[in-house]
Amino acid sequence: MSGDLLVVDDDRAHLSMLRTVLAGWGYRVTGVEDGGEAVAAVRERPFDGVLMDVRMAKVGGIEALQRIKAYNPAIPVIIMTAYSSVDTAVEAMKRGAYDYLTKPLNFDDLRFTLERALEHMALARENKSLREQLAGDAVLGGIIGASKVMRDLLDTVVTVAATEATVLITGESGTGKELIARAIHANSARREGPLVTVNCAALTDTLLESELFGHEKGAFTGADRKRDGRFMQAQGGSIFLDEVGEIPLAMQAKLLRAIQEREIQRLGSDSVLKVDVRIIAATNRDLLADVQAGRFREDLYYRLNVVNLRMPALRERSEDIPLLARHFLERFATRNRKELKGFTPATMDVLVRYPWPGNVRELENALERAVIMAMGDYLTERELPTNIVARVRGGRAAEAQPSSMAGLALEEVEKAAISQTLKETGWNKSEAAKLLGITRTTLNSKIKKYGMLENDPAR
Repeated sequence: MSGDLLVVDDDRAHLSMLRTVLAGWGYRVTGVEDGGEAVAAVRERPFDGVLMDVRMAKVGGIEALQRIKAYNPAIPVIIMTAYSSVDTAVEAMKRGAYDYLTKPLNFDDLRFTLERALEHMALARENKSLREQLAGDAVLGGIIGASKVMRDLLDTVVTVAATEATVLITGESGTGKELIARAIHANSARREGPLVTVNCAALTDTLLESELFGHEKGAFTGADRKRDGRFMQAQGGSIFLDEVGEIPLAMQAKLLRAIQEREIQRLGSDSVLKVDVRIIAATNRDLLADVQAGRFREDLYYRLNVVNLRMPALRERSEDIPLLARHFLERFATRNRKELKGFTPATMDVLVRYPWPGNVRELENALERAVIMAMGDYLTERELPTNIVARVRGGRAAEAQPSSMAGLALEEVEKAAISQTLKETGWNKSEAAKLLGITRTTLNSKIKKYGMLENDPAR
């Protein structure tokens, strides 16, 4: 591990010892003997972390902590105290300390806490960079992507949106085809008009005709009044035909006329109605193969496929996964009233390496679950669905979590996770804390809270 550390202690012997130890661990160390000097040093140049005594003759650690955090809120400050007073520790944590250590220092605890602090600092920088990318990179109508394939796609969306061309969006399920449709409409001259969505796969032949074109009173059993269809509802705007490949053959001829002539007939009516709508369609099927197999009309295919936009699978744009993951983390953390800072490096490694057969939708669902299960400041592998971790790690993760936590209270889930991790690590608290994404101090607190004993046969 390396990094620039500022060590603050008015005990010269202790300060000298810390400088020697930390330098031996690979850190670049600057030492000062007072809180006031520490504040000045932080203002002079950047540090990756501060290790500071709480009791000093001139400017104490708590005051210096406040002033350092006021100048640079991101820098992690670890407080050292010879007084194991809970009040002092709580006060320091309230004022922004990353953690606290009790003198005489346990070097294992010191090393682990420093590594975690600097890791969090690096993650904070990474997350800031990701947020800047989210603000400055390709974000159009909720579509997030900085990869070349997404940039090219979004450039095409902007170009096509300004026209009246019929658009066919293709791609696997879960890739975000509806978002593309919404972006086309939102960036078109029809943006003030409605965007009407129809899921063609959810309706039978008769119901689909009524849904698209409307019906007259008495057209079929239950038709107790005249009703406009989706084409009329979309007048002056756009209609999005999702899963258009699922439309039955008999209905395809009527849809062709609506697209070709821009006119419809309500079910049960002989009157022709003119419609002014833009057609946007989407499918996860290979429509050309369906045409060759006789399952889809060739003339309808070419009417829909004036402009084809292919939505890439998530595995084809893995460089976008960190951006998407950050987006979903923030959304679900806010929704569930949790304060989460980001992902551990191992967790992000799993997210990037997993092939995501369910695409963005699967990623979204996985992260919603992870946020709900999260116990620490950072999402760890333990919060991800076991099948995802197991696929990336070669099946080793399948045994890392209890088989089911459904129906358990959150405290029971937390206790089970801590107990399992301690068992797996042979009660190595430093390793367990690292796997759980919490500090050793927090782990000790939770062990005490749940009354866990190392020699407990039930653990």
